[in-house]
Amino acid sequence: MAKAKKATKTKEITLESVLWNCRVALRGIGSTEKNRDAVIGLVFLKFAGDKFEKRRAEIKEQYGDIPAFLDKVSFYNAVNVFYVNETARWSYIVKNASANDIAVIIDKAMADIEESNTSLKGALPQNLFATLGASKESIKALIDEINKIDEHRFHDEDLIGRVYEYFLQIYAASGTKEDGEFYTPASVVKLISEIIEPYSGVVYDPCCGSGGMFVQSLKFVDQHNGNRQEVSIIGQESKQDTWRLCKMNLAIRGIAHNLGDKNASTFTEDLHLDKKVDYIMANPPFNLKGWRGEDQLTDDPRFKGFAIPPVANANYAWILHMLSKLDVTNGIAGFLLANGALNADGAEYEIRKELLERDKIEAIIVLPRDMFYTTDISVTLWIMNMNKQARTVNGRQLRDRTNEVLFMDLRRWSDNIEEIVIDKGKKKKKTVLNDSQIAEIKKVYNNWQAADTSLYSDVPEFCKSVTLDGEDGIRAKNYSLAPSKYIEFVDRDLEIDFEKEMARIQAEMQEVMKAEKKSQTMLEEAFRGIGYGIEEL
Repeated sequence: MAKAKKATKTKEITLESVLWNCRVALRGIGSTEKNRDAVIGLVFLKFAGDKFEKRRAEIKEQYGDIPAFLDKVSFYNAVNVFYVNETARWSYIVKNASANDIAVIIDKAMADIEESNTSLKGALPQNLFATLGASKESIKALIDEINKIDEHRFHDEDLIGRVYEYFLQIYAASGTKEDGEFYTPASVVKLISEIIEPYSGVVYDPCCGSGGMFVQSLKFVDQHNGNRQEVSIIGQESKQDTWRLCKMNLAIRGIAHNLGDKNASTFTEDLHLDKKVDYIMANPPFNLKGWRGEDQLTDDPRFKGFAIPPVANANYAWILHMLSKLDVTNGIAGFLLANGALNADGAEYEIRKELLERDKIEAIIVLPRDMFYTTDISVTLWIMNMNKQARTVNGRQLRDRTNEVLFMDLRRWSDNIEEIVIDKGKKKKKTVLNDSQIAEIKKVYNNWQAADTSLYSDVPEFCKSVTLDGEDGIRAKNYSLAPSKYIEFVDRDLEIDFEKEMARIQAEMQEVMKAEKKSQTMLEEAFRGIGYGIEEL
């Protein structure tokens, strides 16, 4: 009697393993930046193709197999789906994955989908695969892996978002300082959105990178049962490759946006001139040098009434630019700067002084160290508010906070570590804020604002409310915005048991001296062994 075959258990693949294999497919071929664009570009074609096929099936069911309806571009665009020509469809790319000219096929697909959808103009990488230097086998391996990213296999509520976030994060962590500037850690972006609460109105980012601020602002709206239709997205980005990344990131998620018709410097070519906005979320390049020429922008209206920001550092130029964009009645901004801006002198001191005298700064929150992929320094979240008077905001009764600033210091919050696998045997560990910590920061900020003053109290080593005047006020501290100037820190030396500590040190020193004496004895014996006494040296 023949033995029954043993059933073989198929190993279930995980999304993480598929995403890892996508990266491995191009390992050692091109630069990090080119590989990033190749992977993310193909992922875009995959998701755009899936959405197209799904919409095409709906149209076919409604109108029948009639080309006039099936190929009507407006039927797709009306529901935020891109129309895709036959040779640009994902099914066509998969079918021809082994072709000798697959690189050309992909490049043509990128060009075709842009041409068929005006909102994608300039968004996709052009002539990338033909110049990548990858073999057809490597490209096929990449296509095969991306083809596994399917909503029927991975039942994720936001599969597109999860995949895009993974690649943006991993390529930021893998690159150099300049390469990584396009990405702000997700927990930091979430913190900003939770504090400024962009429920409705215009959200602006003057240096939008890959669009993380915009994505999170709409996630905030969704999570708080708001209406996406009440939020408008506008932004600008100076680097062409990053501008394209942002357009792809927003487009594939179906987020309507206005990033201008090109990449351009916010300082020298403001693409949203005279536009006023309700919310600003930004992570400008830290300590940017050479943002203007020596004699350039000296009479720019954005700087009127302030000192001119120095050429050597754009930190305060970003602040004044954002100030000029905020709605004068209700505008609020949350943005990140290097800690050096808190105490900077010269023209920056004069600007900071004027900002405080005009009562534009509401909160200063120093974040934990080592949160960013391009630097391990601690940075600061600034909250700039155009209206600190008593009023109702999003259903909350706020008190008058005129001439008050809330300081928070989170540098002791460094116990949550996220490990990112950069490559085989190579990892990066970064500090992250978890949801409960973000909720705690938001609670402190909201309680400080609240009409019910019993909700907030200063906490040593964590937070303090400071007025502009007074003996320990901001004027008295020469307009410094460093939280350490105001927040009380406990003298830990007073908690030390000196008798116990000195006994420990004494015991350690005795061990060190014993080891040193033993080494000396061994050295003397070694010299005697070869016929030389130590006294003869």
